[in-house]
Amino acid sequence: MLNTVLLTFKLALVTSVLLLIIVMPLAWILANWQHKAKSLVLSVLALPLVLPPTVLGFYLLIAFSPQSALGQWWLALTGSTLVFSFQGLVLGSLIYSLPFALQPLYSGFVQLDKRYLEVASSLGFSRLEGLYRIVLPLCKAPIIVAFGLSFAHTVGEFGVVLMIGGNIPGETQVLSIALYEQVEALEYERAHVMSLGLLVFSFIVLALLYRFNGGADPSSGTRNIDPERKR
Repeated sequence: MLNTVLLTFKLALVTSVLLLIIVMPLAWILANWQHKAKSLVLSVLALPLVLPPTVLGFYLLIAFSPQSALGQWWLALTGSTLVFSFQGLVLGSLIYSLPFALQPLYSGFVQLDKRYLEVASSLGFSRLEGLYRIVLPLCKAPIIVAFGLSFAHTVGEFGVVLMIGGNIPGETQVLSIALYEQVEALEYERAHVMSLGLLVFSFIVLALLYRFNGGADPSSGTRNIDPERKR
């Protein structure tokens, strides 16, 4: 049980950190990109929000299989398959949880007053310095919300994990899969304990995010993006 909990939180932590690294520049580019294809790109990136997890998991299973180009490349590089591995779970989780990191960051960057960057530029700040010293501090709330939502969503994964990871103890068996296994085995007492733990965890995460975001929807991630609002 402890190994399953540790594996679940390890997957959620690795996924959330990688998502912040990947999604922050992506969200910034999209927030400042004006093109008629923008809505199409945003729709593609948001697909995991509405796509049944088993559908996404099925296509990821095909993409990760040893017969695919990606699967063959990974097999040649590491000597192991991408499917039914922790690395495969991480890659699948990055795709599945991407909208939960992208949405608050994108909303925060869109609503950021760009005049601060103009002032920073007039004071001799480089573009990179402006992003690091102006944008990131002002968008602290969206960044924390993006991490929190990604973490919680990854902990609750089931369909995608089951399709590409299976149920290998110590390797791919996360809490949601272990819970399903307990229900199938009619071990309802242990299933109750797991379910209650996940329920309490999800509630605490959301309560903290709502509190941190001043009661606003955490997915908006728009609190405190303008210093004037603190006054």
